[in-house]
Amino acid sequence: MTELEIMERAQMYMENLANGINPLNGEFIPEDELVNNVRISRCFFYVADVLRQVIENGGVSAAKPGKKGKKQPFSLTTEQRERYELSNVPLTVTEFAKRISALGDTENMQKLCYKSIRKWFVDVGFLLEEEHEGKRSVHPTDAGLQNGIWEEERERLSGGTYKVVRYGPDAQQLVMDNLDAIIAINNQPKKEKTYEANNI
Repeated sequence: MTELEIMERAQMYMENLANGINPLNGEFIPEDELVNNVRISRCFFYVADVLRQVIENGGVSAAKPGKKGKKQPFSLTTEQRERYELSNVPLTVTEFAKRISALGDTENMQKLCYKSIRKWFVDVGFLLEEEHEGKRSVHPTDAGLQNGIWEEERERLSGGTYKVVRYGPDAQQLVMDNLDAIIAINNQPKKEKTYEANNI
């Protein structure tokens, strides 16, 4: 394996981890695991982007670092939004965020973070966030259950079970109908977003 191929694999691993995916088996990592912490996730995104730039430069660091333009805040045109197809198979919030991000300019634009979708559902009362032994988790409220959000129990590879919140077509439609509010959460300045992420 060449050094460039090793970089490509490392970049793929970092991007998967940033999106809450286990790069070794393709399975979604439980939302309460450390790798899904917003700060850790941002670090993974940063490293993945640095590796991508090095790969695009043939495997060497750019001669003039910082010349590459900063990525634009996430946004979607009306036409791009209309291309989203509701999934009859319930999605995790990570899968959902990836599908919406893919509608935009993935090369020059930041991605829609799944935490922005989840925070919006908490804000409108469809999810309840709880803290237990230092870990935060969300659970659908009665209003959430009535709008296509529910929990599914899964088994950990290491033993035991955990719950995953899944979003059906009705919940997906809610997000698409309120996407501007979710994008506003997503595009908050980093300091403000970090503060809120630590206090929700």
